[in-house]
Amino acid sequence: MEKNRLEAFSDGVLAIIITIMVLELKVPHGEDLAALAPLWPVYLSYVLSFIYVGIYWNNHHHMMHAARRVNGSVLWANLHLLFWLSLLPFTTGWMGENHFGRWPTALYGINLLLCAVAYALLQFVLVRYHGTQSPLAIALGNDIKGKISPVLYLAGSALAALGYPLMGAIFYFVVALLWFVPDKRMERLAMASGEHKEE
Repeated sequence: MEKNRLEAFSDGVLAIIITIMVLELKVPHGEDLAALAPLWPVYLSYVLSFIYVGIYWNNHHHMMHAARRVNGSVLWANLHLLFWLSLLPFTTGWMGENHFGRWPTALYGINLLLCAVAYALLQFVLVRYHGTQSPLAIALGNDIKGKISPVLYLAGSALAALGYPLMGAIFYFVVALLWFVPDKRMERLAMASGEHKEE
């Protein structure tokens, strides 16, 4: 199957997720800057989730660019990822509105964990379809960040559930910073593929 519709649908869903999150930001009643102060957890949680959606969009774009084609299993694995990502506006809003409270922050971490697991599953299905010796599989390599992230999400969620939500939230920010550093593996593969086509 061609992958164009999968990419277009995924881009559309991610755009809607960001739109829903920004619509949840309430305009404060007051014209001075002090009116913004009580809303800092809402804005901070929005920024964190915006970065995460951006990271997933970026990595998904590069991975699908490296993939040659898709099949039914890939389509379902992609929908599975989009399902967990679509819950981010809810968990983001609950965490922000409750000022990074215990259970909202723990649930946010579980949401991030399930997104990471779904992304890893999508990678697995793509590699299985293209072959373990395919350029896509070679570009993915050991995926160290992909293996570390779920552990940090789980640790952050556990800390939040145990009554240390701000400490747990720090783990989520650390993972975001970890992925914010550009990953050149897929870019190199895409560039090599483009040069091969030009020849």
